[in-house]
Amino acid sequence: MNQEERRQRRQKDTKSAVIVCVIVVLILLVLVAGGVFLVGRLLPKGGGQNEGTDGTELPGENVAATEEVTEQPQTEVQTDPVEEQAAQLVSQMTLEDKIAQMFVITPNALTGYASGVTAAGDTTKEAYQSRPVGGIVYMADNLTDPEQTTTMLSNMQEIARERTGLPVFLCVDEEGGSVARIAGNDAFGVTDVGNMSDIGASGDVQNAYNAGSTIGSYLAALGFNVDFAPVADVLTNPDNQVLGQRSFGSDAQTVAGMVTSELQGLSAAGVYGTVKHFPGHGGTSGDSHDGAVSTDKTLEELMAEELVPFQSAIDGGVNFVMVGHISAPNVTGDNAPATLSKVLITDVLRGQMGYNGIVITDAMNMEAITGFYNSDKAAVLAVTAGADMILMPADYNTAYTGILNAVNDGTITEERINESVTRIVRAKLAMGQP
Repeated sequence: MNQEERRQRRQKDTKSAVIVCVIVVLILLVLVAGGVFLVGRLLPKGGGQNEGTDGTELPGENVAATEEVTEQPQTEVQTDPVEEQAAQLVSQMTLEDKIAQMFVITPNALTGYASGVTAAGDTTKEAYQSRPVGGIVYMADNLTDPEQTTTMLSNMQEIARERTGLPVFLCVDEEGGSVARIAGNDAFGVTDVGNMSDIGASGDVQNAYNAGSTIGSYLAALGFNVDFAPVADVLTNPDNQVLGQRSFGSDAQTVAGMVTSELQGLSAAGVYGTVKHFPGHGGTSGDSHDGAVSTDKTLEELMAEELVPFQSAIDGGVNFVMVGHISAPNVTGDNAPATLSKVLITDVLRGQMGYNGIVITDAMNMEAITGFYNSDKAAVLAVTAGADMILMPADYNTAYTGILNAVNDGTITEERINESVTRIVRAKLAMGQP
């Protein structure tokens, strides 16, 4: 074979090899294309395993994780319709009406009579039209018999609803035993549940529930909707002569169980209970009716004992906490009574204990307040401290005007007023709801 023939042979072999390579490459391309097509059919239509919603690559994800996230339901923020309705109603109120809602006064103070108001007629209606207070508290001289009381409270409720579209808190001190405006009057013919000390000594919380149910039932039948009971004070000072038999006892856990059960009994009858006297009167020896009262306990000591029943009541959903005129200098750093202390009301009661219901002061006509403060100053300090409702100021008109002036001059913001009134309106809207 000459040189030319060998050259031609090599060219022929090269062409054959090229053809074979081309065929192999074509076969591989077909196989790859088919595989890609098949994988594309098997993948979710939302995109590849590493694609985001905009087609960009999301490192570190896989198909299973993407599907799991996609299938999780969206969490909706639940809103309280009563809260929303309360805020809406408050936004429509005048400043004057809102401030009036923050007071609980006697029918005597409302009408201007010295004592003995036993009806809710034209004078009451005219006074309420001017200042629609949030609540009325009835004392022994306002309560004669069942017929008179039922008529008076029914008329008062009608006057309030006509003026504000809301019920009014109709309140009474009905603890049982030595403090019983209704059971202590033979004309009403109801059973006195007796002293709380005896109920506490029984060790049976059912007895406390029964007491609450009994009291709540006869109060509701008359038209009351708020009871300033039960006493949540732990009787830690044996020299305490103020509480005596009004307390369930000296053991914090026992008192807590009794208080919670009595509140449940009252609630079952349709009456709001009120735990008192925060931060605890049981460790004191003085009487705030007559002058300043103090406890030397630290916050840690109060939390471990005196505040246990209050925390239990808060956890159970109590609607009212009554703050007493008790100073706690080792907690607050000063001698201001709890009713006027931002540390005790806002920082401790609301902040640390988580209470968001109505804070009402103890009666502001007691010597512990009147001996040191004018009615306007005391009311302003109470609201600044975080109180929602002012109970029985020594001079209602002065106290009302004091708060109004404080808002107008910027001492108290209207937003602060709105906070309290929203709580008040919310509780009123919730009356009668399951």
